[in-house]
Amino acid sequence: MTYLLWIIQILLALLFLFTGGLKLVIPADKLTAMNAQNQVQMSVLFLRFIGAMEILGALGLILPGLMRIKPGLTPLAAACLVVIMIGATVVTLANGTIGPAIFPFVAGLLAALVAYGRWRLAPQAGRR
Repeated sequence: MTYLLWIIQILLALLFLFTGGLKLVIPADKLTAMNAQNQVQMSVLFLRFIGAMEILGALGLILPGLMRIKPGLTPLAAACLVVIMIGATVVTLANGTIGPAIFPFVAGLLAALVAYGRWRLAPQAGRR
């Protein structure tokens, strides 16, 4: 179970590093243009905040277990990413598209699995 959780954590970390990084490096005018086609409008500042939280969540999935410092932060980071993915799923559904909402829904389910797995099923050794 530990190996499965690590694989999921690494894949989720890569996903959130990529998506969060994009939200931080894309110029504001392009973010505004991409957001203009959505039914639910979000400010550029809010999108940048979400991007920063995704990057921090990705780091929280990997670094505590890797460095064996406060590994209890891993399920917390995963739970916070679940909240972000719930929001992403709801916003995608509010835009009237069901198909693309599957991706954040699955990412949220995987993050929930990591949160539960690291909290109950296979807690990392040396939890402080």
